Amino acid sequence: MPFSTWLLFCGVALLATFSPGPGVLLAISNAMAVGPRHTMFSSLGNAAGLFIVSGAATAGMGALLAVSASAFLVVKFIGAGYLIYLGVRQWRSAPMRLDAATSVNQPTTPARLFLQGMGVAVTNPKAILFFTALFPQFLTPGHSLLLQTLLLTLTFTVLALVSHATYVGLFRSLRRFLTEARHLRLFNRISGGLFVLLGLSLLRLRNRAA
Repeated sequence: MPFSTWLLFCGVALLATFSPGPGVLLAISNAMAVGPRHTMFSSLGNAAGLFIVSGAATAGMGALLAVSASAFLVVKFIGAGYLIYLGVRQWRSAPMRLDAATSVNQPTTPARLFLQGMGVAVTNPKAILFFTALFPQFLTPGHSLLLQTLLLTLTFTVLALVSHATYVGLFRSLRRFLTEARHLRLFNRISGGLFVLLGLSLLRLRNRAA
């Protein structure tokens, strides 16, 4: 695929993974309950779950978009609209309380933490919608669908792991800052605006099979 397409995907994935959601809250919760080292098991489980969601969502959709310009156009507008919707909702949403992420019933063994992270990923509507509405648009017809899917999914999961580690580190060192409503509201405004911009830029993607 063109390098510019991969860079655009990185921008979309970066915003999606760094916007606080179930995966981020799970990482923070486990870091507070069982420590940062054990948190990596739930984050790795989350990454495995993302691969499952990616494979299930793109297996049929990617093949359809490769041969149908009309289907690509429809999904492109759905994907762009989804990003713009996320941006508006993020802008208007109340600050998410990261300090409320802790739970009393946390699994403690690596296997249970891994399964916990996987379960959060495969049931996360945000991830399912991302891979269904956005992911296939970055696939280039005429090239290996499997290799492209692996590359983009690996890119997304690496960014997700980086976001988990970043939030855990920031939460431990800047807990007071990250729990103040005005700072979280500013984060919502910035990330929401970027989502809208990326949604508009997504409309410039063209189906290379057309």
